[in-house]
Amino acid sequence: MTRPQRERVVLAKRRGARVIRTRVEVQEQTEVGDALVRGLMRAQLGLALRLAAVTVCAVALIPLALGLFPQIDDVTVAGIRLNWLILAALVYPVLYGAGRLYVRLAEQGERDFVRVVDGDR
Repeated sequence: MTRPQRERVVLAKRRGARVIRTRVEVQEQTEVGDALVRGLMRAQLGLALRLAAVTVCAVALIPLALGLFPQIDDVTVAGIRLNWLILAALVYPVLYGAGRLYVRLAEQGERDFVRVVDGDR
């Protein structure tokens, strides 16, 4: 005599029980996982483009300001014209700061992505 196949009967859903499939979706590269990863990449690209636009505008303001005040060309400090010192002292810190800000914001976006994937919200 063959045994009847076991059947699980669920009368009600348990509270707090949840199925988290998003991590599996990302790992298995399904359509949903692909859409999530593309969304992360699109967010990082948008961040990069916005930050690049702000950085270009900030760096472009330095020569513009030097052009508005031509008397700076005549001033020298330790044998170096002041306009070159201003360019050297302002451009590189602006670029460094923009890079640091991008890394910080991109990592924050990745942490948010992991929270969404893990279901922590």
